[in-house]
Amino acid sequence: MSLLDFSRNALMAALLIYSASFIFFMIAVGGKKWSNREPAAHARKWGWIGFGIAVAGWAAHVTFFITRWIAGGHIPTSNMYEFMTMLAMAVMLAFIVIYLIYRNTLLGAFTLPLTVIIIAYASVFPSEIQPLIPSLNSNWLRVHVTTAALGESFFAVGFAAALVQLLRVVDFTRTDKAGMRSRRWVESFLFIILIVIGFLVSVFAFRSAGYQAEFRQTVVKVDDQGQEQTTVHQVIYGLPPFVKPYNSEVVKMDGFLGLDKPLFQAPSWMNGVNAGRKLNTIIWSVLSGLILYGLLRLIARKQLGAVIHPHLSDIDPDDLDEISYRSIAIGYPIFTLGALIFAMIWAQIAWSRFWGWDPKEVWALITWLFYTAYLHLRLSRGWLGAKSAWLAVIGFLVVLFTLIGVNLVIAGLHSYAGVS
Repeated sequence: MSLLDFSRNALMAALLIYSASFIFFMIAVGGKKWSNREPAAHARKWGWIGFGIAVAGWAAHVTFFITRWIAGGHIPTSNMYEFMTMLAMAVMLAFIVIYLIYRNTLLGAFTLPLTVIIIAYASVFPSEIQPLIPSLNSNWLRVHVTTAALGESFFAVGFAAALVQLLRVVDFTRTDKAGMRSRRWVESFLFIILIVIGFLVSVFAFRSAGYQAEFRQTVVKVDDQGQEQTTVHQVIYGLPPFVKPYNSEVVKMDGFLGLDKPLFQAPSWMNGVNAGRKLNTIIWSVLSGLILYGLLRLIARKQLGAVIHPHLSDIDPDDLDEISYRSIAIGYPIFTLGALIFAMIWAQIAWSRFWGWDPKEVWALITWLFYTAYLHLRLSRGWLGAKSAWLAVIGFLVVLFTLIGVNLVIAGLHSYAGVS
């Protein structure tokens, strides 16, 4: 077995161990109702078992990271697969720190699934080790990426605690306008999570089935001298194409449920060879999320938040509020160092300028400004409880767009996704 194969096996082991840890945390949270022991004693016992298993999973995750580093000869942060797996590892580190401080079992029941989803999302991208381009071969890049990811991981733990807090405090029996609005927002956040899960289910289902569609796209560009330059690109889809690339023709397409040709083509204003494929992926993600949400609503016959809410009745929302705030307060200075200060030093070395309004730089600044506003409103204006939780949840959505949307949707100097 090669070192790279061993590294991949370590990540798979971490994924399985994290899943087992989640089960024990769920027993700690939900099983106490059927336990003959005191509820607090039951939660502590199973919570510590779940935590111990989570630490074992993190050890396997660190093993993956180190062995991949040795196999590749450079820190594994150069593409989306490597960065997202490192982010998941950082989220678990942040969870371990926060859990040791507060020992809240409910946090494990929501942070572990988040970690599993991040690893599964990373697995969508090519996992081959790629040689570093010159701008990535810098010690400052390593410091920048690792500290930024660590800061974002504490934001992720704060998000998990805030989402649980909202599920706990929102009254799903209220019928007034404010109550209905709160219920809709909570349900919207749960739907976004289901869209991500639907995306993963779709990708892995069609990948296991060996589905593929191929297009030949003709791209015409005008150079500085005003002359047209024509290039032909091969674009491969892993999902049945509702939308084909702009100005392209079908080379090969397997039919699926009566879909034997694309319904329309991507608009001309969408830049990039893979623009059509990305739009098609978004359509599949939303469609899969709608199907999952519809099935769950059909089974539950009520809003998903209303299903979860009764199981959180004995949780103190003030504890969750404190956990969310402390997590973000720890992550904020780390993110400031990594995403702004160290990033600007690296940018000066790589591109001879500290700031260039690249989309990734702009959204990193937006993220920092958002969490600055969060801390200001909480500390100076007294935004506690639900107000603070809403900001923590929205803030992490901004983080996700900075991590995923900028790399995959907006072209820029930071587009190192490694999408095949």
